[in-house]
Amino acid sequence: MQCVFVQIRCRPGTAYKVAEEIVLRELQSELYSTSGDFDLLLKLYIPKGQDVGKYINDHLLDIDGIERTLTTLTFRAF
Repeated sequence: MQCVFVQIRCRPGTAYKVAEEIVLRELQSELYSTSGDFDLLLKLYIPKGQDVGKYINDHLLDIDGIERTLTTLTFRAF
């Protein structure tokens, strides 16, 4: 499995609804609310052999209220 972090910017007033939908889908390893340019930080594991972009597109980006995302791929834990 590949660990990725996805920062999520939500439309105003939708961050809690977006977070609730992510939790209901059981996508997250961890999910945080954050300050700054993005509202949520999602840590998730992409199943081995899955294309990261397609997985995120198919499982996350159809949630109403998500305005923009920024995905960070990880390579090695220290």
